Amino acid sequence: MSRLSRPPHCRTLGHRTDGGWSPPAWEQRFRAGEVEVPEWARDAPDRACVVATVDGRPQVHSWQASTSLLLPATDRPAGTTEATIDPPGDWLWWFDDTDGDEYGVWRRQRFGTPPGRATETPIPLPPAYGAGLHLARDGTGVVGRSDPDHGTTIHQIFLGPLAATSSPVLLYAGDGDAEASALSDDGNLLAVGHAEHGDARHPAVRVLAADTGARVADLTDGPGLGVWALAFAPVPGDTRLLVLHERTGVPRAAVWDVVGGAWRELALDVDGEVADAVWYPSGDAVLLAVDHHARTRLYRHDLRTGRSTVVGPTTGTVEEATARPDGEVWFSWSSAAQPPALRTTRSERPLIVPVGPRPRPSVEVRDVEVEGPGGTIHSLLRLPTGGQAPYPVVVDVHGGPADHRTDSFSPTLAAWVDQGFAVLSVNFRGSTGYGTRWRDGIEGQVGLVELADIAAVHDHLVAAGTLDPARSVLAGASWGGYLTLLGLGTQPERWSLGLADVPVADYVAAYEDETAQLQAFDRALFGGSPEEVPAAYAAASPITYVEDVRAPVLVLAGLNDPRCPLRQVERYVDALRRRGGTVELYQFAAGHGSQVDAERIRQLRLQLDFVRRHLG
Repeated sequence: MSRLSRPPHCRTLGHRTDGGWSPPAWEQRFRAGEVEVPEWARDAPDRACVVATVDGRPQVHSWQASTSLLLPATDRPAGTTEATIDPPGDWLWWFDDTDGDEYGVWRRQRFGTPPGRATETPIPLPPAYGAGLHLARDGTGVVGRSDPDHGTTIHQIFLGPLAATSSPVLLYAGDGDAEASALSDDGNLLAVGHAEHGDARHPAVRVLAADTGARVADLTDGPGLGVWALAFAPVPGDTRLLVLHERTGVPRAAVWDVVGGAWRELALDVDGEVADAVWYPSGDAVLLAVDHHARTRLYRHDLRTGRSTVVGPTTGTVEEATARPDGEVWFSWSSAAQPPALRTTRSERPLIVPVGPRPRPSVEVRDVEVEGPGGTIHSLLRLPTGGQAPYPVVVDVHGGPADHRTDSFSPTLAAWVDQGFAVLSVNFRGSTGYGTRWRDGIEGQVGLVELADIAAVHDHLVAAGTLDPARSVLAGASWGGYLTLLGLGTQPERWSLGLADVPVADYVAAYEDETAQLQAFDRALFGGSPEEVPAAYAAASPITYVEDVRAPVLVLAGLNDPRCPLRQVERYVDALRRRGGTVELYQFAAGHGSQVDAERIRQLRLQLDFVRRHLG
């Protein structure tokens, strides 16, 4: 999401043998196939569920490791991204919503069957927002559902011989945010992540008996400290639960015996915070993903010796990973310069090669550290290979806010570099990867804190002669789109243009229309609802500052977006137009962003054209 320096006729074009012209490099990157790390079946590790691109859309596939046979199972027009496989490897499960609105039901079909063949809807419950699905080896499972009228419910479901004569059993019900986080290997214990204490940003964990819903144990670390349940040990009868906590101010992993009460820290003598963790199938080791300095690396922690060793690459970023029964690790890796590849620790060859051409590489990132109002701000800077400083710049604002930009491949950011732009990605306060104090530093001044950090880095690079202040574009999606609109109103002298994708634009109206989970998140972030703390929402809402916006702005909004709903975007656009502002609104038939390559390309073309017209 950014702007351009050279007109499109200056691009280097390749000639096709059919007499037409090949698309530019940036478009080829979007059209290149993608494949996620396979989720293999617990009792049939040769079988796996894979989400991979088919005709420019992500679809669910059956995949056999021994034969490398990849067979599409879905062909939904908007794509399918949420899927799993049952322990025996008999069924693929996938979530069926309407054009990306995230509201729907789970369906399943036999492993190895093509799209539309014998699809079943085995859970006799109404559509809802998903809140977790876990399948046990004995033919039972649990499903979490969130409904605007009934809060969050978690049911035990029966999928074997008892399915025809049994109804789902309610195990948990609550008005607040909750999810089914983990199910024990034998299906007897259920871990629920919840915010019954009123703080969805720092959840607690409750363990229930999966057949009766009786409480087994609770884990909470008190105000301002979250605990997340990840997975039970993959061993029958094992009551150890892998969790993330933040007791030391840096997220770390631990193993908690939910029945015996024993607690074991997974000591890690490296910098950074644990972002995720999975068990090795043997149950005697854990694979840890550690974020540090905008890179993610893997470590194998041996529970017998207490030692941790690096697994896989030590540069770039690992996006996903899974441990196999033989100790092999499958992982997806990329860097800012190198496109993603699905790799394995046993071989240099790709595990699965996506259909289509390999996307062209881009430029490496440079690390930038600037002292800001709240401490040292770490950022990533991409510079074009042509032109000279000061460069026009796209200031890329990440979503979340609990997220961060990494040294990883991005077709969008690479496209702006191709156009002669520098791209600056700031990991402002609110970002993960830099400790809980940094992540929670936005509480009390939501939006304004992040923008102060962005301004500090922007000022530093302008003063250094790297960036051109007269050609500075603010751009982002989701929370990044929100900060883009807020920045245009609160820092009007700084930005030449704005590109806001699926943003929060009117915070009060967004709260009224968004999902219950996001309402709980907002109450935790602001200290209450808009009715309880109206001044806090007004100070953080872009529509409050619409009279001060000077720069032209392009807004993109999904018609079915449940996270940043359309009505509040339209209210902002109407308000800006009434005061004579330059604003264009593009609406697309999807939810919180599109998964379809053609639509993503269309949106980037719109942004390129908008910048060309308004920046010259």
